[in-house]
Amino acid sequence: MHALRPLLRKSLFNLFAASLACAALLAPRAASAEALLLIEADSGKVLQADNATIPWYPASVTKIMTAYVTLKAVKDGRLTLDTLLTVSPTAASQSPSKMGFRPGTQLTVDNALKMMMVKSANDMAVVLAEGVGGSIDGFSAMMNDTAKKLGMTQTSYVNPNGLPADGQITSARDLGILARAFLRDLPEYEYFVHIPAIRFGKRITGNFNKLIGRYPGADGFKTGFICASGYNLVASATRNGRRLIAVVLGANSGTARAVKAAQLLERGFAQDNLTWLRPSLGTVDNLVPVDASPPNLRDEMCGPNRKRPASDDDDALIAANGGATGSASATGGEAQVTFFTAGLQPPLMKASELMASAPAATEPVLVYTGPTRTGTALIAAVAADADQQTVAKPRGKKSRVAKKPDAAAKPKDGNKDASKESKTAAAKPAAKPEAKSDTKSDAKAAAKPAGTKHAAAKHDAAAKPAEKPAASGDQAPKPAKPKAATKPAAAKPANNS
Repeated sequence: MHALRPLLRKSLFNLFAASLACAALLAPRAASAEALLLIEADSGKVLQADNATIPWYPASVTKIMTAYVTLKAVKDGRLTLDTLLTVSPTAASQSPSKMGFRPGTQLTVDNALKMMMVKSANDMAVVLAEGVGGSIDGFSAMMNDTAKKLGMTQTSYVNPNGLPADGQITSARDLGILARAFLRDLPEYEYFVHIPAIRFGKRITGNFNKLIGRYPGADGFKTGFICASGYNLVASATRNGRRLIAVVLGANSGTARAVKAAQLLERGFAQDNLTWLRPSLGTVDNLVPVDASPPNLRDEMCGPNRKRPASDDDDALIAANGGATGSASATGGEAQVTFFTAGLQPPLMKASELMASAPAATEPVLVYTGPTRTGTALIAAVAADADQQTVAKPRGKKSRVAKKPDAAAKPKDGNKDASKESKTAAAKPAAKPEAKSDTKSDAKAAAKPAGTKHAAAKHDAAAKPAEKPAASGDQAPKPAKPKAATKPAAAKPANNS
């Protein structure tokens, strides 16, 4: 009996250790600054859920619901994709990311949706909300009513774009439910969630969802970011007729959210024939909500320790730094998870390498202002938008040029030697105000290419007495020479320093 005790003790210890290991595998992870969910699109079956029912700030993934409500209105015949909407002052005043159209600009529902879903344009979300619901509040009520009907019990909306606001809350569970509803209820409009890029005039904007064009079979949905939420992503992919939906909330960079979503999807597809080995987690609708406040990641995402400004366009840095952005925290188990390149053929790639690679070549979708156009009318509309962008650029450059003389004047003002300037020939102070005057007139008139030559000619002839009164005359009507000499040392440049 005594001889059996050590064996019995060892067996009990091994059994206890094994039970702890199983519990660790089966139990949900402790609450942390990240939520993950993987489900089957058709059945809603949950393949992985980590913190999936913890409330979260949605950020721009809110726009999935904005698109859903808008397209349901189109499907029900309350408006069409060709319906013209007008940019209001409220829409134009939204924070970036946005298209930046002036109030009064008109565009179709179709173009507004494309701009919103690809560029994540906050102004276009408000344009759609006002066009469908009459106002932001009216549309938000429609969004909340739709969420309730879909069973999104953890979601509430107060705006259509996801900009920070009290009461704008969701969860990975609810976003999974919404993504399934979009695919189920609006299959004819599914293309809006996987447009790879848009072209507006001369400007091309790629989809912030970097799985599209990189991960094999990726076909949706939407990214989001605000400081409080971290980097969010709802993504879908189809392989061999099986579609999966992955939700990542609270990643620490744009790269990290894309890598984590790719890893979730890849594991899900790899489990296709091994699902019987895993315990059933039920369906996404049956996940039990957690009664808690959403985590606020502001300090982590946008605090003083962040090396660069954070934004939803963070993924634009991937190509520049070889996919290193956020890869340290995004590669949990990456050594065991590799990905086929496009076409599902070797060689295998790591997730961060896949996200760092160039997207598949594709023609960007044209978007434009004004009514629906085709043929030569469409070409003309696109050209008109491009011309407006071209006209706007010189203004920005000339305004920057206008600031340079002020900056150049600072060292002279900082010399604190007004007598030195008054002792020099009047040509020196006269030339400076003259250059200022020409620059200011250029900034105001936004033209006068000959003004530069005119100023140069005056400068060359600065020694002539006749030029001096003309230069001072540009500054003010009939000034005395001593006053003109003191003008460069006036308080105006000093205020800029």
